This record gives sequence, C-alpha cells and structure tokens, in this order.
Amino acid sequence: MNPIGELNLTQRILMGPGPSDVHPRVLRAMSSPCIGHLDPEFIGIMNDVQQLLRYVFQTTNRLTFPISATGSAGMEACMVNVLEPGDHVVIGVNGVFGMRMSDIAERIGCEVTKIEVEWGRVIEPEQVQKAVNAKATKLVAVVHAETSTGAHQPLEDISKIARDAGALFMVDMVTSLCGTEVRLDDWHIDLAYSGTQKCMSCPPGLSPISFSERAMETLRNRKTKVQSWYLDVTMVEKYWTDGDRAYHHTAPINMNYAIREALRIVQEEGLEARWARHQRNHQALAAGLSAIGVELSAQEGHRLPMLNAVKIPEGVNDARVRSALLKEFSIEIGGGLGAGKGKVWRIGLMGESSCRHHVLYLLTALEILLTAEGVSLTKGAGVSAASEVYGVA
Repeated sequence: MNPIGELNLTQRILMGPGPSDVHPRVLRAMSSPCIGHLDPEFIGIMNDVQQLLRYVFQTTNRLTFPISATGSAGMEACMVNVLEPGDHVVIGVNGVFGMRMSDIAERIGCEVTKIEVEWGRVIEPEQVQKAVNAKATKLVAVVHAETSTGAHQPLEDISKIARDAGALFMVDMVTSLCGTEVRLDDWHIDLAYSGTQKCMSCPPGLSPISFSERAMETLRNRKTKVQSWYLDVTMVEKYWTDGDRAYHHTAPINMNYAIREALRIVQEEGLEARWARHQRNHQALAAGLSAIGVELSAQEGHRLPMLNAVKIPEGVNDARVRSALLKEFSIEIGGGLGAGKGKVWRIGLMGESSCRHHVLYLLTALEILLTAEGVSLTKGAGVSAASEVYGVA
C-alpha cells in the first residue's frame, strides 16, 4: 500500500444547507489538548456549554445540553424519550424533516397523524386544531426552519393549541437556532433540538437539545424503558447535570471545545444583532436574485433568512451550474431534496457564511454562469440591487 499524503483541502465558501463556514477561533479551540471526559476542567467546559445553550435557546430548562451526535440524533432523542408505543402524535409534514419525524414516530410504534401540505408552505394552526380535536394527542411536532424548502414556520399559535390539548410541543430548530428568533420559554416549547453546523457555525457532530419540566415529567412517568440506550436522557442527564457526573459515554471532547467557542462568538455578537444580520443579508440576496430573474420558492411571508430556496430558471442545467460554482468559484450551494430535486437550489446564509461579501460574490458568479446558460439579464443587476439594500452606492 502506497503512503497516503497529508490533507491539503481546497478552501470553500460554504453557502449550501450546511455545514457553514467555521470561524478560525472555533478551529483553534478544537486543536486544544484532549483531556478526559471526567476531568474537572472538562466538567467546567460542560457547564459553560449548558449555560450558553440556555442563552441561545432562551430558556431556563435544566436539561439543556448537546447530544454527542448530529442533528438527526437530537430529533430521535427528543422523540424516543417522551413517546411510547400506541401514543398518538400530530406531525406537520411540509418537507424532508417532517417526513423524518414521522418515520421515527412510526418506528416507536406511535399512531401518527400527518398534516401534509405542499412543500414550501407552512402548517396552518387550523390544521393542527382539527387534528388534536379528533383524538387525544401526546405530542405535536413541527419544523421551525424546513431546510429542504426554505419555509419559516410560525410557532406561537400552534404551541397554544398543543398546550390547550394537553400535548407536548416539539420543534425542530436545526437550521433556525442562532439565525432567527427562538424563544423556548416564551413560546412554551417542551422539546427542541438543533445542530452545530448551521447558524452556530461549528463543525457538525453535536445536537443541542432542551427539555421543559413538562417533558421531563412525561419522561419520568413512562410505562416502558426508553427504546434507545445511548439516547436515554434519564441516564445521559446524570453525566451532564448531576453533581457526581456519572459516566455514560465518552463525550467528543474537542467538539465540545468547538461548540463552547462558537457559542461564545454568538454571545459576543448578541442574539438580536445576529438575527438582524441574517435578515439583512437575506433581503440583499433576495433583491439581487430577483434582479437576475431568480425567484424564491417558499411561501411568501414565510421565508427563512438563513436558507434561501430558489427556483432554477427555465432551461438552466442544475448540476452544471452547481458544479461550475464549486470548480470555478469555490462556492458550494445545495440542490433540491425530494419534491424539489432538480427544481430548486438551496442557498445558505448561515452564521459565518451570512455576510455581504458572500452575497455579492455569489451574485456575481451566478450572473456569469446564468449568462453562459443562455439566460438574458442585465450585467451587474444582481450586485446593484443587493448593494441598494446594503445602502452602498
């Protein structure tokens, strides 16, 4: 076997659905010396991470920590801990990740009522009300930021419906956390999970979760064991929150260094300022895309600031443009998933990737490539329109 060479990766501009660009401070933190998962210094880091996660989730929930796995494990952890076979759940399905929640609930043995709407649209409160009126419901679940479609789901009305029905309310915040307004306590959200690689701008590998006291009470009153040993929060919480820090698994030490530093950066910027930055860059991108004939595809009035799903112009070759963006400009954007495959591009403006430079550079690159694809447009129109949003002459 020939020797394998040292890594020498191309620097990419990550403007897809994740991961996002990572701040050098986070990468430096990851390179700190590895220590033991029960070392007193690491326990201190765990405490910092919990405190910072409560800040970004806007919650006082005691059980708030990162699952040692990616966002889908956070989804599964929330569901397997509070659901048991035979429970009735209501799940909003308007994209890939609503479908994934439904799949997990069915694997648990739950009776699942799916509220299915056209991809790119949001779930309406009236639909949820009808579903919970039909049968006693254990859990209502929706996706706050549907990464596959760019739809931004309103939460407060649905939260009230779930609570009035005596159901827990679970929200997928994998893409929304640290990029748009999130308020667990004010919105009475019982279970939430996210991922590190989106608006937190940390490498993928951890899934922050938060359980309300109502969710914990449900967990404590289970009739059966949690199906998953690894994701059983009744055991993991003893490692993350108890004074004795009982061993459960070997945490990914250096990834916890990374999330701590990424969250420190969020705290330094301030949540409101960070939300506003994502919104402003979204508005600039949307204006620039419109000027070169590229339309957003999600429901108007419910479009995500950090994940812009756009319609591929008629006659334009999806794969060829994305490949040219990567090869010629080192820009990564995402293709469509499911019903959107070959029909939409997914352009991320997440965390460190949400900046003026990236918006203007992408618009310049797209103008060149769309012209090569035969699209008729005015030279410089995209950058000009985006610059007006930024207030640049």
